[in-house]
Amino acid sequence: MSLKIRLTRGGAKKRPYYRVVIADARAPRDGRFIEKVGTFNPLLPKDSPERFTLVEERVKHWLDAGAQPTDRVLRLLDAAGIKSRPARNNPNKAQPGKKAQERAEARKQAEADAAEAAAAPAEEAPATEEAAAE
Repeated sequence: MSLKIRLTRGGAKKRPYYRVVIADARAPRDGRFIEKVGTFNPLLPKDSPERFTLVEERVKHWLDAGAQPTDRVLRLLDAAGIKSRPARNNPNKAQPGKKAQERAEARKQAEADAAEAAAAPAEEAPATEEAAAE
């Protein structure tokens, strides 16, 4: 049986409140769970001690038993100092998509063509004026 340490949502509409539970990975998000090991209230300020509560010895027991925390719970456990979360790096995140890059490239090419077209008649215009003056 694959175990997860995850959040189950409670609370009213637009007023979330989460319980940190140990559950079978196949169970529904808010469905059956094995044990409740903490709570998380995202509406409280980040420095509030009641924002995230945890029974540390039970969490450590379940981690030793092979339970895998979800990404959000792993962030909370990292903040609590129970389990470290590896740093992630996505250097391509800030780059626009392929189509946006193609549009930007086409726009630059059009601007370069327009600048060349504007520069070419300006060079020819004085020659025609000199010819007209003679």
